[in-house]
Amino acid sequence: MDVLDQLGAVREGKMSRRAFNSSLFAAGVSTVMMPVLPRKAMAAPEDHATWFTWGGFDIPDYFDEYVAMHGELPNFATYGSTEEAFNKLRSGFVADLVLPCLSDVPRWSSSGLFQPIDTSRLSNWSDQITELGDVEYNKADGGLWMVPWEWGQTSIAYRTDLFDLEGEESWDMLWDERYAGRLGMLGGGGDVWWCAAIKAGVPFEEIHTDEAFEKISAVLRAQRPLIRTYTDDTTSLDTALAAGELIATLAWNSTAVNLSAAGVPVRFAQPKEGALTWVCGLMLHAQAPKIDSAYDVINSMLSEAATVALMRGSGYGGPNRKALDQFSDEELAALGLTRNPQELLQAGHFGIPQTAEWDQRMTSTWEQIKLGF
Repeated sequence: MDVLDQLGAVREGKMSRRAFNSSLFAAGVSTVMMPVLPRKAMAAPEDHATWFTWGGFDIPDYFDEYVAMHGELPNFATYGSTEEAFNKLRSGFVADLVLPCLSDVPRWSSSGLFQPIDTSRLSNWSDQITELGDVEYNKADGGLWMVPWEWGQTSIAYRTDLFDLEGEESWDMLWDERYAGRLGMLGGGGDVWWCAAIKAGVPFEEIHTDEAFEKISAVLRAQRPLIRTYTDDTTSLDTALAAGELIATLAWNSTAVNLSAAGVPVRFAQPKEGALTWVCGLMLHAQAPKIDSAYDVINSMLSEAATVALMRGSGYGGPNRKALDQFSDEELAALGLTRNPQELLQAGHFGIPQTAEWDQRMTSTWEQIKLGF
């Protein structure tokens, strides 16, 4: 079974993501999309912290230290977008830890749903790339609102053998009428709106204005007839890209890393206008029922081993500085990473925190655009 067959089997539920990754690992490839291992009959789920995270990050590789202490994995709950996660939390769902991004922190921290993380409780903290979260709005009395865990880019993954590139890589690639019906986009507005702002030439400092909304909405409405699918299921995007059903799609680092390693001729574009860059991490619920275990989860995820697993498996940058020593400059370049995260983050467009009202307007407008309005 080749990679296309395997991706299709994952999409249809006929093959587990762990089995898919095992087959790639046998060929010297690993990916981030693996489910949790079955829980051993050692303790009840209520004895462990729960991590509420993007689908695909609920994998064992990040929790070696936690398992060494507790004998088994923490609990997991997953979501498809940060908007979905925040709405569920505001509706009363309680998880010990959540994975938002840095630009979400002011809105999330002001909701009263979270408490600062006391970094003095983390034995791995001294090895962290602390500048990843070193912004004023992330600082709180006694710690940080969000402990950085991953960093990377949102850009365009495209088939180099099928996309006839004219000139430099550009955001125009996702508006190329030659490939109508063979272009893909993520479903959540959290990435799409910002990338469309880059395409529309809207400075992020002005993204909250009425004029910005009009410009961004216009380019997204112009794009809609060209799009084959809007989805936050990155497995389906990977499958379609591998099959040639999609020629280009909005994507994160992992799509190009995984498919290229599996032999699919896919490149992660560096648009001449700049990519969207981001840092995401862990926030602690104000009513975390298993706070001690939650700190053990954080500490495990900040370990050198977990960082190496994150970087090799997904192509995202990780938080532990010591882990970088396990990568050559050539390996980092192949992953689209650098030893200095600020170089990559500042070379692109980094999201700026917005108000809850802005987020509601953006989300509502984006949903209308997808429906054709």
